[in-house]
Amino acid sequence: MPMFRSPAPSLTRRGLLAAGGALGLGAALAACGDEKSGSGGAGTAAKGGPSGPWSFKDDRGTTVKLDKVPANIVAFTGVGAALHDYGVQVKGVFGPTTTKDGKPDVQAGDMDVSKVTVLGNSWGQFNIEKYASLAPDVLISTMFDDAGTLWYVPEESKKKIAQLAPSVGISVYDRQLTQPLQRMWALAESLGGDMKAAKAVDAKKRFEEAAGRLRAAAKAKPDIRVMAGSASDQLFYVSGTHLSIDLEYFKALGVNFVEPPESAKKRGGGWYESLSWENVDKYRADIIMMDDRSSAIQPADISKGTWRKLPAVRAGQVIGRSPEPILSYDKCVPLLTELAAALEKAKKVR
Repeated sequence: MPMFRSPAPSLTRRGLLAAGGALGLGAALAACGDEKSGSGGAGTAAKGGPSGPWSFKDDRGTTVKLDKVPANIVAFTGVGAALHDYGVQVKGVFGPTTTKDGKPDVQAGDMDVSKVTVLGNSWGQFNIEKYASLAPDVLISTMFDDAGTLWYVPEESKKKIAQLAPSVGISVYDRQLTQPLQRMWALAESLGGDMKAAKAVDAKKRFEEAAGRLRAAAKAKPDIRVMAGSASDQLFYVSGTHLSIDLEYFKALGVNFVEPPESAKKRGGGWYESLSWENVDKYRADIIMMDDRSSAIQPADISKGTWRKLPAVRAGQVIGRSPEPILSYDKCVPLLTELAAALEKAKKVR
């Protein structure tokens, strides 16, 4: 995950990324098996649902083996949204799911949030009693480091949570967007998703077409500089492309990004540089991509005069960015097309 996560008072690595009962054990967890990475041993999906036995080797190198394909799935909200796009429904979620007014959070995608049990809606929240009551077969989350830390699973209660069901981790650390997209596809398929359905096939095709469009737009406008930012009340964060699955992929397609200096990256944990609002004009940028998560202040709500004076803002060349993309091809297509469209019509402003 290579980028600033959300404005939080604590400047710890996980804090910055996020700010934004003994009721019996679940199915057994078997560590590292012989299966090829990414293989899912689920039975084929049928009208009555997939059959078992089931196994899946995750990005920690851990293989989860169950007697049957998981039916009671609990997942990080964004993972649940991705699986939903492939026809796999989860029973419970944790992570940003609803906004303050009760509407679905951007990370919930197309899930009907009224039909899932929300175990926690913000960083540090995870109701273990509710989790146990779901009789979970498996817990699935993403991982934003190389230590196998499951995203939004609280550090202080992770051992209790792990006793109730095995877990699967999909890495979004130090790789381009296409790799975790492929892994989520494989996971969904193993869980009974119909990957030959027109919706899934079409989404994958549209993603490839959108990638081609972005590559062409970047090639045609090599001098247009793009800055990835996130806003809090006190600070403006500039994300470097290093480690960020979306920005690394866009960069590989030819997009010219503002990159904080190495010294700033090291101070900021490798993903961003924090600037006071007085210094928000430090970098020359023709397009600004702004963090769309509910933990960040959105462009329309930024009242800082220094923000409004930025050339890209004055030119109307500000678009959204999803630092935690929902890992389905359908949800990632707009990420590519919006940036491509912005590049196609962008003008140099500095």
